[in-house]
Amino acid sequence: MATSYLELVVEARRRISEISVPELAELDPGEVALVDVREGVEWEQGKIPGAFHIPRGVLEGTVGQLVGPPGLPGSRMVVLYCSSGARSALAAQTLETMGYDRIHSLAGGFQAWKLSGGAWDLPDGLSMAQQQRYDRHIRLPEVGQSGQGKLLDSRVLIVGAGGLGSPVALYLAAAGVGTLGMVDHDRVDITNLQRQVLHTVRSVGDRKVLSARDTIRALNPDVSVETHDSRLAAAGVLDLLAGYDLVVDGTDNFPTRYLLNDASIHLGIPVVHGSVFRFEGQVSLFDAGSGPCYRCLFPEPPPPELAPNCAEAGVLGVLPGVIGLLQATEALKWLLGIGESLVGRLLLYDALSQEFRTLTFRKTPGCPACGDPQRPPALVDYDETCLAGG
Repeated sequence: MATSYLELVVEARRRISEISVPELAELDPGEVALVDVREGVEWEQGKIPGAFHIPRGVLEGTVGQLVGPPGLPGSRMVVLYCSSGARSALAAQTLETMGYDRIHSLAGGFQAWKLSGGAWDLPDGLSMAQQQRYDRHIRLPEVGQSGQGKLLDSRVLIVGAGGLGSPVALYLAAAGVGTLGMVDHDRVDITNLQRQVLHTVRSVGDRKVLSARDTIRALNPDVSVETHDSRLAAAGVLDLLAGYDLVVDGTDNFPTRYLLNDASIHLGIPVVHGSVFRFEGQVSLFDAGSGPCYRCLFPEPPPPELAPNCAEAGVLGVLPGVIGLLQATEALKWLLGIGESLVGRLLLYDALSQEFRTLTFRKTPGCPACGDPQRPPALVDYDETCLAGG
């Protein structure tokens, strides 16, 4: 004879540990992983503050990201809840079968919590469509709905819509960074298409920032694109950077890198650096408020004969993709406040040997840019020979 759903629930409640609403209210929130196993529509209508949303259908494959593998010493207590306590009881039984301990189901579920006068709130403002789009982010405990909300509220300026700026823009847009500023003064050329994946044959001859805007809009309508069709210049650089949370340097020339570094120090905005040359690339995060700046590593621009650009030296087409993705990763980490940043570290990549190396460096006391916080560097335009101009 087949077992009914009600019989399964009764058996599960007999086997697992239930926790009452008053008992849950007495617990220290920092010691409990509270997991809402309801469906998305139910979650949108209200939740217990501090709860993580892991729908019942994906719980077994996702809960480990929140509390670690079964049997992990010192793991937090996990309290599951649904609408009435039935689905959470079945879910708790399943997790116990997998080897998890300290698993509890909230008796009476969310309904009992609300009836008792327990505090509840609405999710962090993401629409149902956004929850679906960013579902794989939201499942990460390090991101969740609140982290995705941070990304949607963030403003990132990408300087250069070329080889590095292309993957950065595409992946930050896909991740839901709400506002992207694109700075570039060039038009799309046929030679760009070997590596600048923001652009297509149809956009050859178009302004790069407009081509980038159209591609980003087609990828994610959540993202607002602010275009700056101009060369970065000392006269307007502070106005251009102001209002952005983070700058990603996707340029291919030293004059712009040095101007961008100096301007970022004036405004206290970190810069995610990336550069490529033939088969090699490098990535770092420069934040003069917490570590060294670009000039701590390279005090003065090199002579042009020692620093040819991609048009002169060539570059493997996929290399900017690798370095740009690392820049995008660093940007997302910084915006979310997770992981270990590359502040004070230079990540080097060699495509021919497929090797990564990391060099560490420190803030230089006599740095011409950030050595004296009370006297930020003068903003000057460097010409193509890397000499300061008027």
